Amino acid sequence: MAGKKERQRRLARERYQRRAARQAERYQRTRRWTAIGAACCLVVALAVGGYFLFRGQGQHAQAAGKAGAAAGSTPAGTPAPTQAEPARHCTYTASPPAAREVGRPPARPDAAARYRATIRTNRGDVVINLRNNVATCTVNSFVYLAAKKYFNGTHCHRLTSSGIFVLQCGDPTGTGNGGPGYKFDDENLAGAKYPAGTVAMANSGPNTNGSQFFLVYKDTTALPAKYTPFGTIVSGLKIIQNVAKAGSDNANGPGDGHPKRKVIIESVIIKKA
Repeated sequence: MAGKKERQRRLARERYQRRAARQAERYQRTRRWTAIGAACCLVVALAVGGYFLFRGQGQHAQAAGKAGAAAGSTPAGTPAPTQAEPARHCTYTASPPAAREVGRPPARPDAAARYRATIRTNRGDVVINLRNNVATCTVNSFVYLAAKKYFNGTHCHRLTSSGIFVLQCGDPTGTGNGGPGYKFDDENLAGAKYPAGTVAMANSGPNTNGSQFFLVYKDTTALPAKYTPFGTIVSGLKIIQNVAKAGSDNANGPGDGHPKRKVIIESVIIKKA
């Protein structure tokens, strides 16, 4: 009887050992697959994380650029391709609210016209040749707003003197947030540079032009080619440079704020050359 019981106990131990071995093998297999799955997830996570990391940097650059040169912002992203110039048709889409209600410019610009603008300020006149042949829809809007007296009595609300050297104007609210109630696409960006005397559109991203523009008073190389150049100062640049010498109140940070020497646009007179 004792021998039979001993044999049963031995068989039971063997069965237990086999079950334990099988469980251990299953456990090891599970661990291996879990490790492989985790590694795969890690690779995917790194790829996705990298993707969102770069998107995040782009969004950060766009937000940080809002302290940059263009309508309180430096845009991120690649502008959409623009139509051949001079343009024969312009599209101005609603972008409320309007700082001043003036309607929208005509969809058909005078593509053959040659314009000269005189910005009359409390500091003197700044005369600009408008580049209608390469930024037709931008010039069409500027000419329209000038005719509607949109710029009259407005302050040039921003002066930058660190990295970029511009005086920014064109917002009746004086806050850097105002616009005409419409927006339109970028133009003339291929190889765009911003030497002293350039007049270009401010914006808050690709194809968001409105009424704000900036006057470059010193060669500026830090700006990417994302701001439509539409004019060249032919006289009065010294006026802007003298304003810049007085500096800003640094309201937006060092070298960026309201000009200490206030600049008020009294009117903008457009003449065909």
